[in-house]
Amino acid sequence: MNSTLNYPELATLLQVRAGVAVDPGDLARPGAEFEAFGIDSLGLLGVVGELENRHGLKVTSGAESAKTPAEFLQLVNSSLTAKAGA
Repeated sequence: MNSTLNYPELATLLQVRAGVAVDPGDLARPGAEFEAFGIDSLGLLGVVGELENRHGLKVTSGAESAKTPAEFLQLVNSSLTAKAGA
């Protein structure tokens, strides 16, 4: 498994855990915000929970409050990278 999360994987997690289908290319668009896709902090909390279970780590606090997919990926990937380096 990859040690970082990417846009296609995030799109899949959003579909499964938040019930929102989003094209990965739309998530990667500069300036894209979760609100525009109908994704709120509760939906992101489901994604964070899945990632924590999958990777056995605590994702950086605040990931569920990220406003953009880019910000979310940065927060999650910093947690995954820190775990890999530990």
